[in-house]
Amino acid sequence: MQFFDDSLHPENMEKVVITVAPYGPEWMPDDFPQDIPVTMDEQVQKAVDCYEAGATVLHLHVRELDGTGSKRLSKFNELIAGVREAVPDMIIQVGGSISFAPEGEGEAAKWLSDDTRHMLAELTPKPDQVTVAINTTQMNIMELLYPEYLEGTSLASPGIQAAYSEMTVPAGPAWVEEHLRRLQASHIQPHFQLTGMHALETLERLVRKGVYKGPLNLTWIGIGGGFDGPNPFNFFNFVHRAPDGCTLTAESLLKNVLPFNTMALAMGLHPRCGIEDTIIDQHGKPFTSVQQIQQTVRVAHELGREVASGKEARAIYRIGEQYATVEQTLLANGMAPNRRPGQKGVPQRA
Repeated sequence: MQFFDDSLHPENMEKVVITVAPYGPEWMPDDFPQDIPVTMDEQVQKAVDCYEAGATVLHLHVRELDGTGSKRLSKFNELIAGVREAVPDMIIQVGGSISFAPEGEGEAAKWLSDDTRHMLAELTPKPDQVTVAINTTQMNIMELLYPEYLEGTSLASPGIQAAYSEMTVPAGPAWVEEHLRRLQASHIQPHFQLTGMHALETLERLVRKGVYKGPLNLTWIGIGGGFDGPNPFNFFNFVHRAPDGCTLTAESLLKNVLPFNTMALAMGLHPRCGIEDTIIDQHGKPFTSVQQIQQTVRVAHELGREVASGKEARAIYRIGEQYATVEQTLLANGMAPNRRPGQKGVPQRA
C-alpha cells in the first residue's frame, strides 16, 4: 500500500468501515448471556443495535434455539432476510465456515464439507459477501486464549479446548477456485480472510491467472495458532505488501483487538470488533459488541476519521462490482500489470 507524506492526515483517508462479528460461534449463550442472541428475533435485533452504534459490515453466523451454531442454510436464509429488512444498507458478510464447533466433548472442531460451503453461493436472499480463506491452515484458537480469560466459560473445558486446538481451515486450491467461481457467478463478493503473507501471495497469483476478477477486500488475521501472531511487525509487513487499491481490515483477539484496531484506524485502514474476537475489554471486564463498536467510533473520532454510513461503506467496498478481464482487475486494485511476452525489468503500474 502507498503512503505519502500526508497519508496519515485524516482528510486524505477513506471513511472508516467498521466490521462487527456479534454472534461469536465459539461461545455458548451461558458464557455471556447478556450479549449472545439465540432466538431469530434477538439475532436480527443484534444486527440493528450494531448498525445503530456505527458498524456497517455484519459478519454473520446463526444459532439454533439450543444455542449451538446452526449448520442449516434455511436458518441463514431466515437471518439474512430479517437483517436485510431491518437494516437494508448494512453489508451482510456470511462467515464462510458456516459454523464451526465440536459436536461433542473431545471431538474435533470441524468446518463443513466442501460441497456444503459451496452452497453459500445459493443462499436466498443473497448476502453481499462471503468470507473466503486461502490455503489450508491450522487454526488453533486456543493458543492465545489464556486460561484466566476462559474461567467460567464453556471453553474452560479441557475436552472443548482439545477439540478447538486441532481445528484446521480447509482451503485447498481446487476448493478455492471452485468456490470463487460459484460466488462470482452468483454476484456475491468474496471477502478474503488471510492468515499471513503466504495467503496474500497465493491470492495475487489467483488474480493474475484470472481465477478472481473483482475488488480486493482483505482482512489480516493476527490470532496465532497457524495464522500470523499478534505482532505489529507481521501486520506492518502485510500492510506494506497489500495492493494499493485494496481495502484492508485488521482482526485479532482478546486484548489485542483494540491495539490493532487503533493502528489500523491511524493508518487509514479499517477495524473489526465484536464478541467473536473478544468478550473482554482491556481491563478484563465483559465487553459487548455494541460497547466495542462505540469504543471504535470514539477512537476513530479522536484520530479525526469519519465513520462511513451503510451506503458509503458499500461504495468503499465496491459491492456489486466485477471486472471482465485480468487487466481490468489488476488496474482496479492498483496492481502492476502482468508481464507482456518478451518484456524485461519490472512491469510498471498503469
